[in-house]
Amino acid sequence: MNTNTTLTYEQQGNRQALSALAAKIKQWGQELGFAEVAFSDTDLPEAEQHLAAWLAKDFHGEMDYMQRHGNKRSRPALLQPGTVSIISVRMDYLPEAASAMQANLDAPTAAYISRYALGRDYHKLMRNRLQKLADKIQAEIGAFGYRAFVDSAPVLEKAIAEKAGLGWIGKHSNLINRKAGSWFFLGEIYTDLPLPSDQPTSAHCGDCMACLAICPTQAIVAPYQVDARRCVSYLTIELHGAIPEDLRPLIGNRIYGCDDCQLVCPWNRFAKLTGEGDFHPRHRLNTQQLLAVFAWTEAEFLAKTEGSAIRRIGYERWLRNIAVALGNAPSSPELLAALQAKMADTSELVKEHVLWALRQHEKNKDRLS
Repeated sequence: MNTNTTLTYEQQGNRQALSALAAKIKQWGQELGFAEVAFSDTDLPEAEQHLAAWLAKDFHGEMDYMQRHGNKRSRPALLQPGTVSIISVRMDYLPEAASAMQANLDAPTAAYISRYALGRDYHKLMRNRLQKLADKIQAEIGAFGYRAFVDSAPVLEKAIAEKAGLGWIGKHSNLINRKAGSWFFLGEIYTDLPLPSDQPTSAHCGDCMACLAICPTQAIVAPYQVDARRCVSYLTIELHGAIPEDLRPLIGNRIYGCDDCQLVCPWNRFAKLTGEGDFHPRHRLNTQQLLAVFAWTEAEFLAKTEGSAIRRIGYERWLRNIAVALGNAPSSPELLAALQAKMADTSELVKEHVLWALRQHEKNKDRLS
């Protein structure tokens, strides 16, 4: 990193100049569409201990990248040398009212997709905005050292945002903001500028255990502890192989991610609908039916998920997830025909889940006869 700017500020001892710059950064951030901008230092000892304990329990499952980088995740200066402070931002993404989401989730033949993934991939959009924010800072003060992140490197984004005062980490492990709930993305700029840190906020979950109770697979094994190996988001997105059979019936109609813990969180009554058009649903992904998306060819899948976070799971896992959801849906001749037709030309992974779905319907038929 270039440390000339940092040294200049330190030599001047001009805290007032740094405070003025911080105020401008917050204003620029809001002009670029961020709901909030805040600053923190790089000291994260408690988060480091929490991560180590989580990894020791193997709660990360097959997400080997969570332990691959040693302490770089919890010690920002190891990841980006010269980092002395972090600019943390959040951007609202809620595309529709909670009632519409719940109606989609409650319809067993509908395909439920986590609401963060309905529109354009947030990684690209937010990274572009963070770069524009960095450009504005550089235009104001000259060259400085920085690196921007949006869920793209070993960064403890929630712990950093919590320290910056953007919210507190709830019992479901998501960040909650008292005035905006939890339907937002996070991003960071690591920098060599010694910006004044904002104050962390206090936690306000109290005795509430709603998120633990609602989790369909009971993945929140204790307050602030999520066993990813049971989490629907992990099972439908991160897991590459077969979904454990005992968890398949619990997934319901969730084919990409899960929002249950956010839907039930009382703080989300303060959540605001996003003003960012790119986060609005594309290709009616918020109202698609299971049979419709199961019928997509690979070319259709690629076309309709272009620029979307959904594409990262690939067509095979997409079909795997839908097959499980169809196994949990009410039987119908159309549904059974769609499952049987998929057996003719698909991978062994998908076939396994299609066969499971067919067996589920056969079991239900036997129970009713």
